[in-house]
Amino acid sequence: MVGDHAITGDGALTQRSPKNGLSCKMVLQAVGKVLRKGKGKPNGKKPPPEEKKHYLDAEHTKVRVVDFDLKELVVLPREIDLNEWLACNTTTFFNLINLQYSTISEFCTGDTCLAMTACSTTYYWQDEKGKKTKCTAPQYVDFVMSSVQKLVTDEDIFPTKYGKEFPNTFDSLVKKICRYLFHVLAHIYWSHYKETVAMDLHGHINTLYTHFVVFIREFNLMDPKETSIMDDLTEALCTPLPPQPQNHVTER
Repeated sequence: MVGDHAITGDGALTQRSPKNGLSCKMVLQAVGKVLRKGKGKPNGKKPPPEEKKHYLDAEHTKVRVVDFDLKELVVLPREIDLNEWLACNTTTFFNLINLQYSTISEFCTGDTCLAMTACSTTYYWQDEKGKKTKCTAPQYVDFVMSSVQKLVTDEDIFPTKYGKEFPNTFDSLVKKICRYLFHVLAHIYWSHYKETVAMDLHGHINTLYTHFVVFIREFNLMDPKETSIMDDLTEALCTPLPPQPQNHVTER
């Protein structure tokens, strides 16, 4: 075997003693063993199991605080200006989602939520100059609520006085707000749903999420790709619940 010999300076082959080094066969066997051990397992480790989404359990998704079709609440009423309707609903959703987050804020800390995550997605905060920054979830939510609060209370953007016009950029600003609010809802579901259930508030967030989703769909306020990480929940919650049996009393 070539692996059991060595070439000397004058070109002659000399047999290598097993004590002086590894043979080619031994090296190949060792490499093969390592490759077989790590095949299909990065770094020789099993891939982490996919975390169960407790918010998809049927016993949870069926819990709501209302039992009527929320689509009826988002349709633009007659004789109401579109921007007025968007402003009214956007402000309401901001207040409700901020309130919903406040119920679990003590569990959402820099230690428990090192990043603003939802499913396999990590959100980075982007400032006015376009610089992206990775921050903890509570920091991200604070940035969201502070910036949205500043927008919805700005009379030049969300006018409250009769006759004052909305800015030309209003539609894009509403879409930006909705995108940030969606991130907050997704994080609550992904990281703090157990606490929400423990406080018996899952019916509230289910109703809020459903109402918010049908609103952004009605007016195309978010790209479906941006909400796709929660499509399984959206499908579960936006499917109409079966009618509840009613007791009819017949008068005689």
